[in-house]
Amino acid sequence: MRRVRFHTYGGPEVLRVEEEAESPVPGPGELLVRTEAIGVTLPCVRRTHGDGKGGGDPLPAMPGGEIAGEVVALGPDVTGFAVGDRVTSITFKGSYAELVLAPAVMATVIPDGASAVEAVALVRSGQVALAALSTAAPVGRESVLITGAASATGHLAVQLAKLQGVPRVVAAVGSADKAEFLYGLGADEVVTYEQDSWGEPVDIVLDGVGGELLPRALATVTEGGRLIFFNSGGGTVPAFELLAGAKTITGLTMRRFATVNPERYARHHARLWELATSGQLRAAVHTELPLAEAAKAHEIIESRANLGKVVLRP
Repeated sequence: MRRVRFHTYGGPEVLRVEEEAESPVPGPGELLVRTEAIGVTLPCVRRTHGDGKGGGDPLPAMPGGEIAGEVVALGPDVTGFAVGDRVTSITFKGSYAELVLAPAVMATVIPDGASAVEAVALVRSGQVALAALSTAAPVGRESVLITGAASATGHLAVQLAKLQGVPRVVAAVGSADKAEFLYGLGADEVVTYEQDSWGEPVDIVLDGVGGELLPRALATVTEGGRLIFFNSGGGTVPAFELLAGAKTITGLTMRRFATVNPERYARHHARLWELATSGQLRAAVHTELPLAEAAKAHEIIESRANLGKVVLRP
């Protein structure tokens, strides 16, 4: 089995292709999936650095992310799936391989006629976007600002917010050359991080970036508004900002969301495919690369050059 691991912390250059690795064996609650597509995510790219913001995995380690492919074996006590099912799943580790262990609780069946690449581009990122929007509970009157708006999750959040009737969706990105892409998805305004002003305050911020951007994102929230924090970038905010503005910050992780809200997770899955198959939601794929070029995929993500999803093909 081929896989990609890192034996020391660092940038894309630390990723190493291993041609003859041992195949994993599924444990309780796990599926063994022969991958057809592997999604590259910013949180898992960050973990290769072991910088304390999202990393520190025991070495050697394999990045996580999300996968799509065919179930080839079931772990003990797994129900609801069968060998031969085509599934997509969030996988928090061990994703860059031809055979991957996937938690059954995070897995969903790919509809007939849909490709593995479509599934990887749509499901995990769409689940995060829908979970963030439902946690913020917009009802169509609020304004929303989305950081990392051209990312795999961000560009879906822009579309989903407009589909929910949000009248003003502001897309915040690192460079102005992403504006055309985002206006084409329905964004009402596009701002860059370096601008002195991001325009009028908003009721809701969906923050997929964090770090040094977090205080500014919170400052953009209007009095009584809320910020949904779903990134691995860390960051700190002045507590007085929350008090003086009666603002709220809510953290979101998909592991907890899917475990605590399995019915809502399933509804979101169905809704994403309904919107995608009807043409109302477009999951953009920036590029597809062979598994052996995982380092190049990480370079794209780290440079924030992607418009949508970066996908590896085993």
